[in-house]
Amino acid sequence: MYYKVNGVTQRLTGAPASSYNPQGLRPSVPPVSPPIIFASPTKLVSETRSQVEYMGANRVQEMQKLFQKADGVPVHLKRGLIDRLLYRTTMGLTVGGALYCLMALYIAAQPGNK
Repeated sequence: MYYKVNGVTQRLTGAPASSYNPQGLRPSVPPVSPPIIFASPTKLVSETRSQVEYMGANRVQEMQKLFQKADGVPVHLKRGLIDRLLYRTTMGLTVGGALYCLMALYIAAQPGNK
């Protein structure tokens, strides 16, 4: 015998087999899934073949060799002078910003003149 919850009394009551629908299952499934909205291309295939955008050479393998080389240099400095300049600039701005914040907190903590 099948059971279902009565909506009024909130108790289990007997139900015929035709009305048995386990929770979470629907009695019918749509025959065709709806189209995906954002997966459709913005250009037709015939248009893209004549207008190929140059993406450049695939340099992943040479970058992997560079970054995986065991030479004792940290990864964020492996590419040379530009990486060192960017790293030192970032560290300088970070330390300067932290000092400025501490100075602003010190000035804000001082009592005002009356």
